[in-house]
Amino acid sequence: MSQHNLTGPADLILSMVSSLPELQIPLFWVFLVIYACTLVGNLGMIILTTLDAHLHTAMYFFIRHLAYIDLGDATVIYPKMLVNFVMRQNTISYHACATQMVFFVTFIISELFILSAMAYDRYVAICNPLLYNVIMSQTRCRVLVGVPYLYSNFIALLVTIKTFISTFCSSHISHFYCDDVPVSLMLCSNGRDIALMINLFSAVNVTSSLLVVLFSYLMILIAICRMRSAEGRKKAFSTCASHLTVVVVFYGTLFFMYVQPKSAQSSDIDKLSSVFYTLVIPMLNPLIYSVRNKEVKNAFYRVFRKKFKVCS
Repeated sequence: MSQHNLTGPADLILSMVSSLPELQIPLFWVFLVIYACTLVGNLGMIILTTLDAHLHTAMYFFIRHLAYIDLGDATVIYPKMLVNFVMRQNTISYHACATQMVFFVTFIISELFILSAMAYDRYVAICNPLLYNVIMSQTRCRVLVGVPYLYSNFIALLVTIKTFISTFCSSHISHFYCDDVPVSLMLCSNGRDIALMINLFSAVNVTSSLLVVLFSYLMILIAICRMRSAEGRKKAFSTCASHLTVVVVFYGTLFFMYVQPKSAQSSDIDKLSSVFYTLVIPMLNPLIYSVRNKEVKNAFYRVFRKKFKVCS
């Protein structure tokens, strides 16, 4: 294929999740079920935290935006992948690839900083409970959400524009979706420079967001150790348990992918890790925040009863 075609609206070839033909149909059904659970879980969390007045707090404001991000993260990748399974072709158009990349980068960076904002929220709830409603005002919550959205959009547009105004020397992407680093390595001249820029931004984003999380939980741990009441310590731990679980799973997956030496990585492990944090984690997050959460369960019953009365 000529360079002219590759820099225009041509089809790009994605790698398959599995190269085994006999696994294509089973994988389609597995991903379809997981994606359906992701849709139901995150849409349910968005609806509950919007309709139920008891969940109109800072904590559930952040959970709702985490659900928006998880829903977007999964939706930008997996419908296209499911269509490719059915059509038995692994292609994506040039413009669709650029669109997928800009949204994926936006959502993944936003999730990092939303988790940081949620850690700060838990820190304020435990270390300054009497001033919680004052500190975590609606204005501050909107700033803590709005700034990450603006920043992630800026980085996503910068990386995507620099990548797609360059000349492509290959039409084959070594990944099952348009991830920024694999696409940048397809470029003829400045691909390594763009990949280096992406890795630098990634290191800054992960490190800075993780430092906020670690500092918040360090202060929380100190506050818990100073509590004299066993019941108070138990309540504090339960307040942080869901968020801490989400943080460990998300950052653990990222570190598993990027921190280990390249020689120890394989393409299959990279794909499995990507599947986990782009589809499995968005499915798990609403479950983590709802399974053992009495407030969410009670909100579900209240909304369900209210809707049932309206229908009857």
